[in-house]
Amino acid sequence: MNPITEDDIANFLVNTPDFFNRHAELLAAVRLTSPHGQRAVSLQERQAEMLREKIRALELRMMDLMRHGTENEVLVERQQRWVKTLLMTTNARDLPHTIADQIQHDFMVPQVAIKVWGVADSFQIEPFAVGVSDAVKEFAAGLTGPYVGLNTAFEAAQWLAEPSAAQSVALIPLRATQLEDTPHTAATAPVIGLLVLASPDAQRYHEGIGTVFIERLGDLASAALSHLR
Repeated sequence: MNPITEDDIANFLVNTPDFFNRHAELLAAVRLTSPHGQRAVSLQERQAEMLREKIRALELRMMDLMRHGTENEVLVERQQRWVKTLLMTTNARDLPHTIADQIQHDFMVPQVAIKVWGVADSFQIEPFAVGVSDAVKEFAAGLTGPYVGLNTAFEAAQWLAEPSAAQSVALIPLRATQLEDTPHTAATAPVIGLLVLASPDAQRYHEGIGTVFIERLGDLASAALSHLR
């Protein structure tokens, strides 16, 4: 006859829920080691400790959700303020500077730069439209989404006020925007500019970071820049 194993005992208790009803004295008699020290506690007390631990974990989770909710509200408020500023910019010539300047201040980005090409003739001599090499345009055209990571001597980083201080960057392609664009067609539209966000913190923009928010910034900036074409 095979000896009884721990699994046999566990299966018996799981499949015999009234066992402790018939042997209630065992609930107080069984002694377990507490995770909060070496003292022995009853089965009932251990169950209570486990319940308290679950409650604490749920409370921490709730606090974490509330914190993220507050952070998201702040982010949405900043984005709304940024979009409002773009809508109130009546001179199209001022849009690139406004986009970069407001991102830097509203979203606390240490350095921001922007270049736009394919603009109307009247804008081609503007600072935002000059100094862009074919290599940068080709690089931007090859981006299917924002690049985030270390600054590996990107040429576009030279547009920044202090290129040497840019340890990590987000390079956001700006695309030609049409009113009838769908999310699919917008993602494949020609690239007409590049938005550069930079930080002296090598971990601020890193592989694996979520890019949904900065993609939306790029979409909104692209829509505003349609006035330059």
